[in-house]
Amino acid sequence: MYLSLRRVSKSFAGVTALDAITLDVAAGEFVCFLGPSGCGKTTLLRIIAGLETADPEPRAEILLDGKNLVDIPAKDRNFGIVFQSYSLFPNMTVARNIAYGLECRKWAAADIPGRVGEMLALINLADQANKHPHQLSGGQQQRVALARALAPKPAMLLLDEPLSALDAKVREELRAEIKLLQSKLRITTIMVTHDQHEAMEVADRIVVMNRGRIEQQGTPIELYESPVSRFVAEFVGRMNVIRDVDGRTLAGIRPERVELAGLAGSAAAAAADCRAGRVERCVFLGSITRVTVRLDDAVHTGSQPLLLELAGRRDDLAPGMALAIRIPSHALLRLDAAG
Repeated sequence: MYLSLRRVSKSFAGVTALDAITLDVAAGEFVCFLGPSGCGKTTLLRIIAGLETADPEPRAEILLDGKNLVDIPAKDRNFGIVFQSYSLFPNMTVARNIAYGLECRKWAAADIPGRVGEMLALINLADQANKHPHQLSGGQQQRVALARALAPKPAMLLLDEPLSALDAKVREELRAEIKLLQSKLRITTIMVTHDQHEAMEVADRIVVMNRGRIEQQGTPIELYESPVSRFVAEFVGRMNVIRDVDGRTLAGIRPERVELAGLAGSAAAAAADCRAGRVERCVFLGSITRVTVRLDDAVHTGSQPLLLELAGRRDDLAPGMALAIRIPSHALLRLDAAG
């Protein structure tokens, strides 16, 4: 493996932030650390970058292509890092901001203008080279920060929630650009995010973290279709959780897999495998309508209503309407209640 982490632990004032993390990242892979605030994902990224140190016990290893980086300072690890804040120098032009990183890495002066030009072309900002950061949009500034990180040809690219300060439309555009850039350059990349959609769009593999531990890792499809715990099931996408009568066994079903059998009183609704309920809420989201249904018999769902996601616009459904739904047994996912 290109990057191997072994026994990486970290505590702050006696509180465990990371609990003996072990993880491998392949060369050219795009990995996302995904999880809620406080799960340890940013701390783990900062330890990889050399901006934080792991606890001395157990003795951690951070192996990059076989070389242990634990005692190597951040400036000597040859990583490109992009943070949420753009961290551009306001008194420098776009071109000078990119060139600065090369100067710090002791690039030959004659080679710098050509490399800056390459990076400006790569991020489609060649016509903005002589502008200052305040003259650019937030998305453009983050593109410059990305170009500056990539310019010295780093061994890895580390992204710490780089899009969270941007509005939704710009985020969507820029994450697609980041994925295209990473695929083109084939640079090993780790990105921290709390946004499941972001992770599912860009990552080859997602590492879901919770309370300082890796809860599950896998491709976006693996995590969505085969979550190992309730935490993963509810964090990666939406999930209806159903408890068996014994109160211990949990199963989940995605909202798009719940079937609308028909309106109350219809022949379809009378089938033995249907459950009656009432619509609490309908939300039109463009490509789907999300419907919240409260079952008449809530033994299995407790106080939680069921979510359905139906294709397109459903003007035939409204709050208070009685209907019947079907939960296909083949669509149920077994979940670890402890998760």
